[in-house]
Amino acid sequence: MLLNLIFQGHIALFFLIALALVISLTFHEFGHAFVAKLYGDNTAQLEGRLTLNPLAHIDPMGLLMVLLVGFGYAKPVPTNPRNFTSKWADLWVSAAGPGMNLLLAFLVINFFQLGLNLDWSFVQGSGQRYFFIYLAQINLILMVFNLIPLGPLDGHYILPYFLKPEAAYRYQIFNAQYGNYILMGLMMLSIVGVPVFRFIMWVGAGLIPILNIFEPY
Repeated sequence: MLLNLIFQGHIALFFLIALALVISLTFHEFGHAFVAKLYGDNTAQLEGRLTLNPLAHIDPMGLLMVLLVGFGYAKPVPTNPRNFTSKWADLWVSAAGPGMNLLLAFLVINFFQLGLNLDWSFVQGSGQRYFFIYLAQINLILMVFNLIPLGPLDGHYILPYFLKPEAAYRYQIFNAQYGNYILMGLMMLSIVGVPVFRFIMWVGAGLIPILNIFEPY
């Protein structure tokens, strides 16, 4: 739990990670809204969600849950599939959130590494290092987590496009009936100490050196 950082006296680190979380969630939801607009649906735009203003996307209770238990949510971006101009729109709108997190992680880690290589003063220091690394890691973890095809996560919209029609239909029925319960069960196991999502953390950390195109020196 992030609040443990405060109890341990790491107040600055707590706020750095909290800021990285807000940025990551904001870009994730903006990605959904932006691609929905590209495919002809301006529902999110009309509700003020086509913006990088965190206040438009952050759900206070969802953010509090992240800080308390490590899992939470932002405000879902509203869409109207009847406005979409392509049968593939739902796929790309759903993938846009994780895709935006991947793009942001790529830009952050390479900007930071370039700054180190060029000896930029404003990227020097432990605080800056923690912020850039955590911002990249959180975006990658958020990307991987949202690709899980369970419950309301983005992955449940994406997976049917890669299945045969009959299998896609059966999966959608299964997820509608049991997906939320399975996801909540996994989260509860993680909260009580079972390392259910350790793989997601491992993937998020492991992607950073792959995305880094600048060699450190």
